[in-house]
Amino acid sequence: MGTSEDKIEMLFVSPNEMRKGIGTLLIKYAVNTLKINKVDVNEQNEQAAKFYQKMGFCVINRSELDNEGKPYPILHLALKEK
Repeated sequence: MGTSEDKIEMLFVSPNEMRKGIGTLLIKYAVNTLKINKVDVNEQNEQAAKFYQKMGFCVINRSELDNEGKPYPILHLALKEK
């Protein structure tokens, strides 16, 4: 996991280690300790988008292009207010 300010920039879990709670632990650490409340995800990565939404993030915006100007739509998510 990589973070910057209040945003998760990247989160990777080895396919062999998925569905073991590692991603959940990382998100909880990011939110509770690092005070993270935002994440962007490629719209085509449905598995990641669903995971972040399950963790309490919701889509607040959508960009047609990625950060490099390529046609890969990005979903901008933020942690739901409690």
